[in-house]
Amino acid sequence: MDDVVIAPVDLAARVDDALAVQAVAFGLGDDEIAIRRQIVLRHLTYPGVRSLAAIAPGDRLVGFVYGMPNSRSHWWSTVVEPYMRRTGTDDWLDDSFTITELHVHPRFQGRGLGRALITTITDAAAQPRSILSAIDTESRARRLYRALGYADLARPVHFPSAASPYAVMGAVLPLRR
Repeated sequence: MDDVVIAPVDLAARVDDALAVQAVAFGLGDDEIAIRRQIVLRHLTYPGVRSLAAIAPGDRLVGFVYGMPNSRSHWWSTVVEPYMRRTGTDDWLDDSFTITELHVHPRFQGRGLGRALITTITDAAAQPRSILSAIDTESRARRLYRALGYADLARPVHFPSAASPYAVMGAVLPLRR
């Protein structure tokens, strides 16, 4: 990680670089990237949205995170709320900072970049807790989130057009170190 810097990023200006990282990490095709591009650009207009990037030498974006104060009116919240209501955790939708996307290029994973991105962005959150959704499988991402203090709030959660079920996770801030 010594040669990679975590810093604020104008995500609208670097959206294609960020989506290239997400495409490699998730195996996305051009059609899916085009859809996600519009979603990211729309999210960037929401109040309180913040973004960080992991920048390697040569100004190469190799990871990014963005998030915002959660609102029950956001699409994500409307999808996860019924699942969270069933588990009695829907109060987490209030006064939480949502990690909307967090991705690190596979060649740069395992260096602490994901941890640095998520802890740096949540350390600056005004909210007392953080929520996110992750594919509901045992993965490096889920192990990282658990190590930071995130716990399952609802699972399995099914998003329209997503092939895999997700888990909604939450953590009290600041995250564990």
